[in-house]
Amino acid sequence: MATPNFLTLPARTSAPRTTGLTHVLDPGVGPAAAADLLAGAGACVDIWKTGWGTAYVDPRVGEKLAVLARHGVGSCLGGTLLEIAWAQGVAEECLVWAHAVGFRHVEVSRGTVPMTVADKRALVRRAADRFAVITEVGAKDPDQQHTLDQWRDEAAADREAGARLVVAEGRQSGTVGIFDADGEVREDVVDALVEAVGPEHLVFEAPRAAQQAWFVRRFGPDVNIGNVALDDVLGLETLRLGLRSDTASSTVGAAVWDELAR
Repeated sequence: MATPNFLTLPARTSAPRTTGLTHVLDPGVGPAAAADLLAGAGACVDIWKTGWGTAYVDPRVGEKLAVLARHGVGSCLGGTLLEIAWAQGVAEECLVWAHAVGFRHVEVSRGTVPMTVADKRALVRRAADRFAVITEVGAKDPDQQHTLDQWRDEAAADREAGARLVVAEGRQSGTVGIFDADGEVREDVVDALVEAVGPEHLVFEAPRAAQQAWFVRRFGPDVNIGNVALDDVLGLETLRLGLRSDTASSTVGAAVWDELAR
């Protein structure tokens, strides 16, 4: 079936992208489910993170990573597994295994086990010799609020240590980190992170459609958005392109929108 092209839509980067990334959270689906999603929406997915420790207990994870590679999608080991390995003194063994099984990105975080910023920086440097490293900043515990300086300093330190991208914590719930308990964006935190490393190096975890729409309105269709549910990939793309009422007026462009409104 021919791809439609009769609408005037905002310019959008195409894969392989360095901006406008869609970073999805995989709760542990099998290779067939991954292949089915990517057959239809593969052009919209850039980084596929295996959440939590699912990769460790999935006997078919290698098959799934091969599916991702065939579609040109970056595979990323979730940070929780590496944190636990680090706490048990087997971080190197974890990295060796991850590379052998086919991961090409790895997330380095410190939201689950006690880890200093210096320890995190050392782990980033260790991983960067064989992976594209993605780090995460921000606390998972809503009772542990970072200051704006802490957000800025850690993001900048991660980049200096070799991180390609810095993920701003939002969790699957969208109620911590860069969001308040009601899921509203903490704009001062977003501004601090952008000031520290620039929006092109940030991935904003935004699991809810309203949160995704906020970032598209603020930064445009090529903002990097993470923790996207597999079922929401095409929905996010419609937000980026102004095909939903949440972002239609801001992404189509004032001149086009004025013309359409006449």
